[in-house]
Amino acid sequence: MKRVHSSDFTLFVVTCILLVVGIFMIASASPIIGAARFGEVYFFLKNQLVGAGVGIAAFLAGWRIPYAFWKKTAPLMLVASLFLMALVFVPGIGLELKGAARWIEFGPVTIQPSEITKLAFIIYIAAWLEAKQKEVKKFSTGFLPFLIMLGVVSLFFILQPDIGTLGVLAITATLLFFAGGGKLAQIGVLCLIGIIGFGIIVFLQPYRLDRIMVFLRPMEDIQGIGYQLNQSLIAIGSGGFWGKGFGMSQQKFYYLPEPTGDSIFAVFGEEFGFIGNTILIMLFLVFSWRGIRIANRAHDFFGSYLAVGITLLIVIQAFINMAAISGLVPLTGLPLSFISYGSSALVMNLAAVGILMNISKYTRA
Repeated sequence: MKRVHSSDFTLFVVTCILLVVGIFMIASASPIIGAARFGEVYFFLKNQLVGAGVGIAAFLAGWRIPYAFWKKTAPLMLVASLFLMALVFVPGIGLELKGAARWIEFGPVTIQPSEITKLAFIIYIAAWLEAKQKEVKKFSTGFLPFLIMLGVVSLFFILQPDIGTLGVLAITATLLFFAGGGKLAQIGVLCLIGIIGFGIIVFLQPYRLDRIMVFLRPMEDIQGIGYQLNQSLIAIGSGGFWGKGFGMSQQKFYYLPEPTGDSIFAVFGEEFGFIGNTILIMLFLVFSWRGIRIANRAHDFFGSYLAVGITLLIVIQAFINMAAISGLVPLTGLPLSFISYGSSALVMNLAAVGILMNISKYTRA
């Protein structure tokens, strides 16, 4: 029997802490590059605060709207998000930076459509899995349609290119497919296809091979392809156990590439040390625990699948970022969930958690 009760308070508190930590880290890491690039010390902080404001509104909306609404609108949302991704290639609308076409501009507003597509695709897959529960294990009605859907969405990410985000989405969708009844053999085939696809991408874009070589030989060419990883390791190592203190990072002063982006974990590690890193990791672990707990107690399969998908989407990206900056996996360029600069990512993450909070209001007695 379904009953309505108060939402998951622990998840709410953890999300609030991560949001506040992210704002403080942008305030610490951004002044130097803000002044250098835009002539405005608080450029990044100002934009992140705007993103946080919009994100909080999206969070509240997701919390208030019954999650069943997203099942009804899932196909339309996915098509609309893919249309926005196609706009990045339209001159005058799409914005290209550093060889990647990932943004669209509407006047003063810049949007990264891939962040919208990530959530829209997970919502769609959750709705599809619920509708196809008895057919997921079959090749023609389960595995093949899933493979086609993932392939179509992947194409948009490859063309941008945004392989890091694609990797997170593909891993999340595959695990969600498994949770929805997919066979281990099917998951094995998906992994094999992913490995082959990644090999082809590396062959077509050789600079990605450099990231793998840096991972295997971190001390090679430390002033070239190994520069970011080595500067990140210096930052984390110099933080010691307790850290240098908030705002006291030295590596953010023109040493770390993108200290507000994928390297922000290194700045965090330098300022808050091993103990700070441990607490941050524990926060994401608690987030995982509460998300999976909500999934286990959801009233219906759609709510359960959606809770799993949202939780994995946020947490997998966070742990890949932290692992990459620590030298445990190859660098991916992925931002750290809730912490790194990026209004689109922040808004969509908060909207996703809002939906998760709404799911947590309903349990089976």
